[in-house]
Amino acid sequence: MGDGERLAALLDEQASFYRAVAGEYDDHALPFPGGDELSEALDAFRPTGSVLELACGPGTWTPQLLRHAADVTAVDASAEMLRIAAARVGPQPARFMTGDVFEWRPERRYDVVFFGFWLSHVPAERFASFWSLVADCLEPDGRVFFVDDTHRTAEELIEGEDSPVIQRRLTDGTAYRIVKVPHRPEDLEQRLDRLGWRIKVRSTGPYYWGSGDRRPGR
Repeated sequence: MGDGERLAALLDEQASFYRAVAGEYDDHALPFPGGDELSEALDAFRPTGSVLELACGPGTWTPQLLRHAADVTAVDASAEMLRIAAARVGPQPARFMTGDVFEWRPERRYDVVFFGFWLSHVPAERFASFWSLVADCLEPDGRVFFVDDTHRTAEELIEGEDSPVIQRRLTDGTAYRIVKVPHRPEDLEQRLDRLGWRIKVRSTGPYYWGSGDRRPGR
């Protein structure tokens, strides 16, 4: 099996994990303080206009986006996650679409692109192409906001600390391999700068968040 096939198999396994974990997703929340700062930062950012939420999961962040947005389009590969998200949001101006973020392409552009606890699941090989997708989703003066964390337990590090591949388990013990890249804020800023983005990344404990836009002419 070549590198491309191994990566495709890993991403398929990651997608299977998130389909399987949908019903118990909230039971796996991080046991750390600091999450409130992420919400405060998002409110301060004010994601107004038409917002695209990539990898929305069970809609944890969608209601907060709707406090500011005129409308939200939320995309996720898991139909199980989307059903939970739609029930959580209720009769608000939100549209839910099934789509693998690594393959999905937008039908229009948005004022804001948001993704919560997703960037760390993007493998290094797909990092540049993912940010190219984000650029394709934005209006010329559009903005980006994301939140994530760097937490990886010793038990998850099945391939060692230097590997981005970890193992997560459902409550019944079923194990899945997924990608979990522990980005360092300063390194992430520099990498995004090289791709033409003006993103400021801040952190608190294991959490971090970033916001910004494209540099003019990019």
